[in-house]
Amino acid sequence: MARPIIIAGNWKMYKTIGEAVQFIQDLIPKVKEASCKILIAPSFTVIASAATAAKGSNVLIGGQNMSDVDEGAFTGEVSAWMLKDAGAQFVILGHSERRSHFKETDEHIHHKIKRAIVENIPPILCIGESEKERSMGQSEQVLKKQLDGALNGLKSEEFKDLVIAYEPVWAIGTGKTATPEIAQETHRMIRRHIAEYFSDSIAENLPILYGGSVKPANITSILLQPDIDGALIGGASLDVESFTQMVLR
Repeated sequence: MARPIIIAGNWKMYKTIGEAVQFIQDLIPKVKEASCKILIAPSFTVIASAATAAKGSNVLIGGQNMSDVDEGAFTGEVSAWMLKDAGAQFVILGHSERRSHFKETDEHIHHKIKRAIVENIPPILCIGESEKERSMGQSEQVLKKQLDGALNGLKSEEFKDLVIAYEPVWAIGTGKTATPEIAQETHRMIRRHIAEYFSDSIAENLPILYGGSVKPANITSILLQPDIDGALIGGASLDVESFTQMVLR
C-alpha cells in the first residue's frame, strides 16, 4: 500500500483566531480536490475555532505540543484530551524549538509519544540535527539517538498513525534547504534504521516528512524523492496562496 502524501503547516506563534478562521475559509475551496492529506497546527488558543471552520472539509487541525500527563497541577500545560476536546486531530511532538528553547529531552518526548498513542491522537515526531552536529559528521548518530529515545519499546500496532518529520535544525527559518538528494539520503537512513530497530513492514509503511525552509519553489523536487512522503512547513504555510500552491503542486 502506497504511503500517503502529507502537507502539514506548523503556524508556530502566529495568527489570531480571526486570522486563522479567515485563512481556513479561504483555503478550503482552493484545496477541496487535493489528493494529499492537509494538516494545519495553529496555536492552542486557535484550535477550537480553526477546527470548527475546517469541519466537514479535508483540512485537519492539530496541536503543536502537549503534556505527557492527563491532568494535574502543571501550570501552562495542555493535555491530549484537552486537545481532542478542542477539535485537534493530531499533535506535533519533539520539534527542535521545543528541544532547544524548552530543553525537552528524548525521554520526555518518548513519554509524550506514548501518551498521544494511548489517548488516540496521532503524533508527528520531529527529529533533526544542528549545523554544528552536521559539520562534525554526527548527523546519523544524532538522528538515531533521537529516534531510539522517542520510540523505544513501541509495539508494532502503535506505529499505525505515527508520522516522522525530519527537520534539519540548520535549515529551519534560515533559508537554507537540504538538496533533494541530501534529504532523500537522510530519509533513507531513517527508514533503514526503523527497519533494523523494529521491522521492514513498519519502516515501509511509515510516512516520513521533510521540513526546513520548504516553499513553493522547491517542494516538487523534494517530493519526487522515493523516501520523502510530504512536508512539515513553517513560514511558507502562513500565506494561503503559498500553502495552496504547495498542497496542489
